[in-house]
Amino acid sequence: MNGNTPYAGLPGETAAGKRASVDVPDLSSTQRRLLHRDVTRIASRTREYLPSEYVVDADVSTGVGGPQVTVAVRPPIGHTVSAGFAPDLDDVSEEAITADERDEVARGLAASAALQVKQAIGDNVTPTAK
Repeated sequence: MNGNTPYAGLPGETAAGKRASVDVPDLSSTQRRLLHRDVTRIASRTREYLPSEYVVDADVSTGVGGPQVTVAVRPPIGHTVSAGFAPDLDDVSEEAITADERDEVARGLAASAALQVKQAIGDNVTPTAK
């Protein structure tokens, strides 16, 4: 039964639990550069929404299914929030990640990070005005 699963590997070629190298797409230098540029734009846009106390970082890595893009925000208090996704690189001309997708991810991360701070503080803050 294990021989029928894609996780069994090919004897002498692919180790069990690993994918065959032909199944994992390689990035060209242009595609990698576009991904880095676009993920940097997401991080920059996220920083615009948040005060300087929030730390924003971005990364492009190679996952099991190909390239993975991750943007993370560490709020001054509360848990870190992140967004990770695998962009479709089949039809990349000028942008690997569209402007609408970048804005959506940046807004979502900023809102999630602000919510983490609010939840961490709770009702322990005395309002300065009413």
